[in-house]
Amino acid sequence: MSLEMFFAWRYLKARRKGVFTFLTTLIAIGGITLGVAALIITLAVMTGFHCDIREKILGVQPHLIVLRDDQLPLSEYVEIDARITANSQVAAVAPFVYGQIILMNNHATSGALVKGVDLKAEERLVPLKRLLVGRQAALIERLGDHDIILGQELARSIGVKSGQDVILMTPSRIALVPRMEKFNVAGVFHSGMYEYDSSLSYIALSSAQKLFGTGNAVSGIGISLKQPERAGLVEKELQEQLSYPYLVRSWERMNHNLFAALKLEKIMMFIILALIILVAAFNIISNLLLLTVEKAKEIGILSSLGIGRNRIARIFFFEGMIIGVAGILSGVGLGAGVSLMLGKYQFIHLPADVYYLETLPVRVVAADVFSVIGATLAITIAAAIYPAYQVTKLDPLEAIRYG
Repeated sequence: MSLEMFFAWRYLKARRKGVFTFLTTLIAIGGITLGVAALIITLAVMTGFHCDIREKILGVQPHLIVLRDDQLPLSEYVEIDARITANSQVAAVAPFVYGQIILMNNHATSGALVKGVDLKAEERLVPLKRLLVGRQAALIERLGDHDIILGQELARSIGVKSGQDVILMTPSRIALVPRMEKFNVAGVFHSGMYEYDSSLSYIALSSAQKLFGTGNAVSGIGISLKQPERAGLVEKELQEQLSYPYLVRSWERMNHNLFAALKLEKIMMFIILALIILVAAFNIISNLLLLTVEKAKEIGILSSLGIGRNRIARIFFFEGMIIGVAGILSGVGLGAGVSLMLGKYQFIHLPADVYYLETLPVRVVAADVFSVIGATLAITIAAAIYPAYQVTKLDPLEAIRYG
């Protein structure tokens, strides 16, 4: 242990004159503890929300989709499939037909999006069968020509359940009267995302081709990757490979606004809660300034013994760092402990009809914890520099005479 650290530790643990200076030390440590803990818990909750939304989106959306830029159907999709699967990052592909419909049951109607898929091929892209609810979910191996799978909220809005019939209406290209067909609700899925549960439905690929008159063509091709986090890189590779008129879009690009808003919210919460640590840093400054006044005589004696002013300044700098590190360690322990308890016991419940989450999602990430530690250390260092600098301006003779 260096001389500076020895004196810093001794000054900190020695009995101080009066209760006020001792309380300021505890308040400084407590403020940093609360600030660090609040930051870690908040970031853990927001990271949990981010990861939960990401998992739910990837539970319905493929990692990449290929469309035509001119919105025309893909008639040569078999050839495109072969070119896509040549990429080493591609795990599976599946064609789909996409369009808007109107669903009707008795007097209830609702607009919806219908996606025509080959159920077995689609299952290689997204875990659709795992999202199905009800007794018939496990029995669905393929979609018949007049079978339809509805989102839970969509089924609820028109008042149908599994096994019941629903009228599907699509615009007719020949007459003004819309085309209507009866479909049987083969299943209901629940993704947890209101946007999908309230507007999305699935039918067989061949049925969608007949409904929208695409013949053997499809609207697009869904792609599953071995590493979803590399979707942006593979998107650029496939776009260069396929070129115009084909358009490749990743799940990240299609949901860019949502994740950008979540990222901005996370940054703003970090900045706002960091103000708690900043307030605690002012307590460190006041504590060290009070200590310099209290230890003025000792400072003068140390100077007369030949200890340089820079070394004396480091004593008070190290004392500020000790206070900061003590607050950081206790704050990390408190924040991580509370976060792990929230994630394990889930005693905070949310209204599922509002958030579509029954419990608070919590995920502690090492990067978030280290960012909090780094920011707090920077604030602590800045707070300890000024009192340490003030010590260098103290006159040793005046300190011994009046200290």
